Amino acid sequence: MFSHIVSFFKQSPPRARSLPSDSAKYVQNGRAVQKLPSKAVTLAFIDIDSLLQSQVRGVILDLDNTVVSEDDRYLCPHAEKWIEAAKHAGLKFYILSNGKRRYRVRYWSARLDMPAINPARKPFPFAFRQAFKHMQLKPEQVVVIGDSFHTDVLGALWNGCRSIQVASLPHKPRWWERLLGRYIQTPYPAEFELWNFDPSSYSN
Repeated sequence: MFSHIVSFFKQSPPRARSLPSDSAKYVQNGRAVQKLPSKAVTLAFIDIDSLLQSQVRGVILDLDNTVVSEDDRYLCPHAEKWIEAAKHAGLKFYILSNGKRRYRVRYWSARLDMPAINPARKPFPFAFRQAFKHMQLKPEQVVVIGDSFHTDVLGALWNGCRSIQVASLPHKPRWWERLLGRYIQTPYPAEFELWNFDPSSYSN
């Protein structure tokens, strides 16, 4: 399975896995568009063409445990290639992070070449509105992608966006995650690959 994914991402530009054939459609602005999945394992499993067909033009992206684990041990496999391909297809990006370590967000904002707000205080609307304004998009044209229900999914609902919840990269759980983690996050599948990250990159 992993060898198939790796060979898949050697294409240029890379594309993520397709949606199931029974994915529903719904009407938006008088036309039928593809209904997005509510969940995906990682960014790489989100089909870029389906985002475009569903009239998505922008992505509000979470950082911690979506792109890189909050303890800086792991990277989401193929995330950067997926982002590159999505940009190539015309999608705009904006990072909203609730993380308090600003140097990390500055680093990833530069590395991924996308603006960011930190701390974003998701799910509250202020940062979302700034992202909409910067991308010059309406909420219905934006999808929120992140690992947490109470910040990313709830923030999308509150602000009129669609959302895709990805599995949370492995990290040391905080006390509230020990109590509520199974209700607000999807565990990263044990059989899936993980990429290591060297936090010394922050000081380079």
